[in-house]
Amino acid sequence: TNQWFLPAVRGDIPPGCAAHGFVCDGTRILVFGGMVEYGRYSNDLYELQASRWLWKKVKPQAPSNGSPPCPRLGHSFSLYGNKCYLFGGLANESEDSNNNVPRYLNDFYELELQHGSGVVGWSIPVTKGILPSPRESHTAIVYCRKDVGSPKMYIFGGMCGCRLNDLWELDIETMTWSRPETKGTVPLPRSLHTANVIGNKMYIFGGWVPQSAGGEISAHDGEWKCTGSFAYLNLDTTEWIGLISDCQEDKSNLLPGPRAGHCAVAVGTRLYIWSGRDGYRKAWNNQVCCKDLWYLDTEKPLAPSQVQLIRATTNSFQLKWDEVPTVEGYLLQLHADSPVPPMAGIPVTGVPETSVLSSQGGCSLHQSPQLLPGIPYPEMKVDHPSQTNNLIPNNVQVSLSTSSLLKVEGKEKVAVPENKITQDIMKNHADATGFKESNAPSLLPVCTSSAQTSANVGELHDLDKQTVNPDASVSSTVSSTQTMVTQQAVKTESSSTNGAVVKDETSLTTFNSKSEAAETAYIMPSTKVNTGQTNDSHSSKTPPRLMAPVKTRDRRWYDVGIFKNNSAVVSQFYLLPEETLNISNKMEAADVPDYRLLKKQDLFPGTVYRFRVAAINGCGVGPFSKISEFKTCIPGFPGAPSTVKITKSVDCIHLSWEPPASPSGNILEYSAYLAIRSTQLQENPSQLVFMRIYCGLKTSCIVTAAQLSNAHVDYTSRPAIVFRISAKNERGYGPATQVRWLQDMKTSGSK
Repeated sequence: TNQWFLPAVRGDIPPGCAAHGFVCDGTRILVFGGMVEYGRYSNDLYELQASRWLWKKVKPQAPSNGSPPCPRLGHSFSLYGNKCYLFGGLANESEDSNNNVPRYLNDFYELELQHGSGVVGWSIPVTKGILPSPRESHTAIVYCRKDVGSPKMYIFGGMCGCRLNDLWELDIETMTWSRPETKGTVPLPRSLHTANVIGNKMYIFGGWVPQSAGGEISAHDGEWKCTGSFAYLNLDTTEWIGLISDCQEDKSNLLPGPRAGHCAVAVGTRLYIWSGRDGYRKAWNNQVCCKDLWYLDTEKPLAPSQVQLIRATTNSFQLKWDEVPTVEGYLLQLHADSPVPPMAGIPVTGVPETSVLSSQGGCSLHQSPQLLPGIPYPEMKVDHPSQTNNLIPNNVQVSLSTSSLLKVEGKEKVAVPENKITQDIMKNHADATGFKESNAPSLLPVCTSSAQTSANVGELHDLDKQTVNPDASVSSTVSSTQTMVTQQAVKTESSSTNGAVVKDETSLTTFNSKSEAAETAYIMPSTKVNTGQTNDSHSSKTPPRLMAPVKTRDRRWYDVGIFKNNSAVVSQFYLLPEETLNISNKMEAADVPDYRLLKKQDLFPGTVYRFRVAAINGCGVGPFSKISEFKTCIPGFPGAPSTVKITKSVDCIHLSWEPPASPSGNILEYSAYLAIRSTQLQENPSQLVFMRIYCGLKTSCIVTAAQLSNAHVDYTSRPAIVFRISAKNERGYGPATQVRWLQDMKTSGSK
């Protein structure tokens, strides 16, 4: 939501402190040391359980071979595995806090953590090699190559009467210190900078650096300044690469300003930079705290999960896919089982009727209103409407680049300075459109907005009573498809399963259009099913395919649109001009066309469509997901049941639903199914096996403890038990509503 909030913490709340050590281990945070007031330093250790916002002061055991760490500030505190590594800092030799006698440290401690909460104690590892010189306000990170084993801690820069720019390496397995040889231009000596690891790169940003370009050392405050320089060290090749130089001008405020004492955190492949002091001189009265938040996209996003089906109608799909962290949108594409004629001309059409994210006046990039609504650009307020989907409108061109460097509240036009990562690739509307792809990182400001709310559709938590309405919202967290239980695969099993077993022949999100599964996705062929209670048969004729199959080489990928959230309602797609069809058929889309100029095509009933989705960030469009296939409903069959409720009691659960909104005739019966454990599922986890647990006219049923004991817990996203419910009319069974009943495995492990 890009919204700050102040959690209501409780417990042993620590006093405010500066220059402390800080690590994040899952949902807990450990804070050590720091300056609690001028001249008075701390060596206390606090733990915050962020899942409960509970602080606890912990008391580690003292090391067996020495004293515990003394009070200090400006130390490094790094996490690897179940251990934290403490190095250096600044201590006060005087007992009088008003008479500060600084002592720089280079001691090294190891803190062993308990799993989940608590600590074991301090130890002083026996190291080999030459220790780094004493220092404070340095940085330390831990990196381990995937192919070759041993984790290493890297210490860079800091302060010891003068600023430093030396690099040290500690092999954590052998506890050996060394000075690695580096290539490239080493960043200027600095302190109070940040270092973060993303992939195999250590990114260094900001800090206090020499005023003079020669890096001469002086004790006078006026000869040091804050910097906005930015570089990274390739940890595999030990080569320094400069991205933003210290002398680079930024008159348009497109880059984070010079700062020191800021904080930076890596989330996935994105680096966030927050606050700091922006003074050019160290005199306190000349320093101002920054209040801006920036992020850097270092590479294209990963491929999303396969597109999943929530609901299908005769001419639309309600789709979702798993979220990809730190992305700005998703490009959704389809191609049909039958050829779609290219557009003869390029007629201009209006904005689609679907709800969009309004930019409320827009923002000018080279005087072009071509922005991605809902993405935090300057002067843009983000709305989160409750309507169906957040589709980028036709009158908006998307031009995300590898180097979109924007000021948070800047009103000026973007004029990008000449440097490696800030190449000008934002195009005018009349010039060109599209995502420009590059491996260079992209740095963008972050604007905050009000929180976005969404309904949990298709996921039911393990509470006394929960309701899900698949029609309520598309901004949902459904984690599975709603496809018809394919009775083509029904077979009779022994009474140990207490019912018929329905095997999903393909997966939760796909079915093969060349097999009979595609033909029976929404219609039940004549099949005998042993329910364990009464003999019953579902009989209906499978209608012929409405669209003739087409060879793969004749199929084309078409844009459905660009979506802010990980869900979409699809009833149309955009036709491309003939000359761009070859481009659209590539697995990576280099350009996104201007949707205002494209004709739209409606979906057809009873037709198989293939979908793929790619995530978008500042570096461009990432790779596409695996392909999913879904079929629109054939008219005359009932829709899927809705508003599923699960009520839990001591020895069973009560499952209820509402009739389909479009029954297309009289509902003759309902069937409810439960995904169960089986050897077939172990061989292929993507092929769920279902047992029918109810068949009748009532819109509710009881699921017994015996049936639940045989349930399969699906871990494709969050642990859940999967149900499917479908309705039957005179023509046969329609699509099923699939619901995931979320499980707390700590308390529901027996289910």
